Amino acid sequence: MARYKRLHARTRNSLDLVPLTSFLPTEKHSLENTAHLYLLSAPFVSLGGLSPNEKEISKVTLPLKPRFFRKQAGLTNRWQPPSTPSCDLLGISQASKAARVGLNETLMRIISVDTPMSLSEEQEALKATMEARKGSNAYAFKIVPPKPKQRPRIFSRQGDPNEMLFSFTQKITEGMEPDITLQCLDFEWELHRMYFFKSQVLSQLLATAVQNSDLHTEDISPKANKAEIRCYYKQHLLSGWKHTNICEQKQITPKVTIALEINDPDVTRFAFAIALKNLYSSEPEVNEEDVLGILASANVLQFPSLFQKCIQVMRSTICTSNVCSYYSAGCKYQQSSLITECERWIEVNLVPQLGSQIHLRKLPLELLQKVLKSSRLFTFNEFHLLRTALCWVFLQQNPKIQIIPSYDTVLTYFSSLPKICAFLEREVGQQYIAIFQSLRLHGITSSKHLEELWGINFLPLPWLTRILSDHYHALENGGDMTFQRDFNTQAVRFGLVLTQEPRYHAEVISIYGFFFEIKAVRHDASAYSFYMQRVKHADPIISFFTAERSPVSLKQEREVKYEIKAQCQIDGKWEEFTTERLTQKFGVKRPTCKSTVLKASIPSVPIYVTFSLLFPSS
Repeated sequence: MARYKRLHARTRNSLDLVPLTSFLPTEKHSLENTAHLYLLSAPFVSLGGLSPNEKEISKVTLPLKPRFFRKQAGLTNRWQPPSTPSCDLLGISQASKAARVGLNETLMRIISVDTPMSLSEEQEALKATMEARKGSNAYAFKIVPPKPKQRPRIFSRQGDPNEMLFSFTQKITEGMEPDITLQCLDFEWELHRMYFFKSQVLSQLLATAVQNSDLHTEDISPKANKAEIRCYYKQHLLSGWKHTNICEQKQITPKVTIALEINDPDVTRFAFAIALKNLYSSEPEVNEEDVLGILASANVLQFPSLFQKCIQVMRSTICTSNVCSYYSAGCKYQQSSLITECERWIEVNLVPQLGSQIHLRKLPLELLQKVLKSSRLFTFNEFHLLRTALCWVFLQQNPKIQIIPSYDTVLTYFSSLPKICAFLEREVGQQYIAIFQSLRLHGITSSKHLEELWGINFLPLPWLTRILSDHYHALENGGDMTFQRDFNTQAVRFGLVLTQEPRYHAEVISIYGFFFEIKAVRHDASAYSFYMQRVKHADPIISFFTAERSPVSLKQEREVKYEIKAQCQIDGKWEEFTTERLTQKFGVKRPTCKSTVLKASIPSVPIYVTFSLLFPSS
């Protein structure tokens, strides 16, 4: 027991020597560097200890906020006083991993209990506080203005990228010593010149660096251009590597140092290391997680095969979280195939997927406007499309929002704005007018939805008046949509999405007193049928609320222009099945109550089915 007490006292005394609640600055840093170091050291500070790489992470110059330190012992998650030795091995491992991940600009702006204001606001508040203290002679702080940086670099997620590349190249070259030092991104990359010729930039830099060496002064003309020098050097180098004597080879190819300056902020150290790694591979290898950085690196290095591999990976991995960044990359590097794939994906997934994710904020204005005008756009109904557009505008006006808002939140926000004029008539809203002009607002027939539009004061008053006027004329004329004659731009759309089971999917829709049931039936593994049929207003499948509140037409026949369209991806390509535009008089009894059946063989899901309707004048 006495031995345990002595050991405990010795351990406690050693811990007392380490200041756990404050960091004393050893040198002055800029405000921006201090903020970043504060974040990098935060995982270790929260554990109540210092980083294992304390010498590499500079100490923070700012006073830390008081907090309770987490202590853990054994397999349980017990809490211990700060004086006890730290046994939280899991916490230390997680803190080391968090420090390796680096900084994320989005996460730096998140407000939490420990950071009640964003990083930029905290810096401004701290600067103002220091100025005030300096004026009152309470403290004598001197704020050093931040030094201009070329651009921020993202920290590697998998340790030192240079070490990762070096271990890979040593296996490929069977331990042969590097003969090229590439200075780039504040690193010195040890490489082998025989693999440079996949990159036009690296091979040109190498040819320029050795054009005055003994290899060229004897055989090549001093008036030769850069292309001739590079071609000659390549032939000479490849022939030289056929020698079996490594000592002779070292004399033929002396070590050279070259430098490459990169100004593209998308090029990270880790992605650049992967690009250099692909110089040694026979086939390009690209992972989806880092494809944007690798694409930027391949473009800087002029590495065609790697660049095209990145484009291929991006086209096959489009999803909600990356479609906007892929589209921006396609525009940046003028890749029409990637741009087309992103547009095609958004056309069918704008409402079902992207509309319910925070990534909707990144959708460019011109792309949203283009997609809304597309004839292949999918939506459950016109009101869902309006909700998505309202949510997109809300996210543009509130860039600090980190989660997708509910529809009620969006309505509350626009309702709280001044009632001087409609939102689209204000200076801030005029840029969005073209978006809402592309919507088919006449397809919103529910009185509840129209009341919501009136209450939020978003659309100009003439627009709302026109919508209500069109509805009144249609109801007075037995459903005739007199003011909507262009089927391609004015037909009212309803949609179904088929993912897995059940085999039978149906939904009842109503428009101007007429009820239709839209159906999708799967017969076997890949055979589907899509059709719609008119339903009587007294049919049991119509809910009591719908029948009570909706207008009802007693017309025995109703002429309808319609089109049924199914879209899906087959072997990576978007396919479209359609009945084309048809005109039919729908009765209330068979066989006139049923539309033409669209049959299709579709091996995979999801399937996006759109029913477009227009009531011509009868």
